[in-house]
Amino acid sequence: MSIFSEILHEHIDYREQTVKMAKNDLVRTYRASALGWAWAIIKPVVTIFVYWFAMSIGLRGGKAHGDYPYFLWLIAGLVPWFYMSEMLNRGTDCMRRYRYLITKIHYPVSTIPTFTSMSHLMINFGLLAVVFILYCAFGFFPGIYSLQILFYIFMSFLFFTSWTLFAAPIAAVSQDFSNLVHSIVFAFLWISGIFYDVNEIAVPEFLRKILLANPITYLVNGFRESFMQTHWFWEHWVRTLVFLAELIIMFLLGLWSYKRLRHDMPDVL
Repeated sequence: MSIFSEILHEHIDYREQTVKMAKNDLVRTYRASALGWAWAIIKPVVTIFVYWFAMSIGLRGGKAHGDYPYFLWLIAGLVPWFYMSEMLNRGTDCMRRYRYLITKIHYPVSTIPTFTSMSHLMINFGLLAVVFILYCAFGFFPGIYSLQILFYIFMSFLFFTSWTLFAAPIAAVSQDFSNLVHSIVFAFLWISGIFYDVNEIAVPEFLRKILLANPITYLVNGFRESFMQTHWFWEHWVRTLVFLAELIIMFLLGLWSYKRLRHDMPDVL
């Protein structure tokens, strides 16, 4: 509880600075390019097009998913994944990226994962707006279910900020851990139901339950159900409780990692 209280007070006392650092993180990421922030949209759009062409035109032959074109079904899960993958990659390395805040000046280190997460979430808000526009262009307009997208955005922020609080201190003292995380991100892309519906694939039931327990799968399915107007999050109350339990565990792991390694990071970095 002492470390939680310390982190909470740092976030309250430095809340304005944290927001400024989130904005600066965006500027720092794209300032070296001529198109600047445009790359935050261009890169995901190109990725979406490549995956859509490969999966929809190539492997699936343009087969629809229910009443929705496969393209719309795909982007409803792929766009949230962009935020998640950035947090798995860049979030894990955020302590190394901002080592000068740790080694050279007095700064509340616990806020580094938070403003890194906020920075990538800002980009994801823009991409989600593009998804809404595309759904409207295809004749599928937002409904009451769309409101719960805010719930899934908030849950994504909490989970992956907690992940970063856990992973970044370890990656700061161990490059091997960082390399390990980067090597398995691509695997999560393929096992998390982003290109297929976990409920429809032919696998043993116990394996399906394992796949559905994946927090990324839960969030991806939640975004899809919100865009496609099918279910409220409390209708899958068992999966929601499992996710909330995973969130609590990840947060506790984050507190443990930060408490254990915060004094070692300045020496290693």
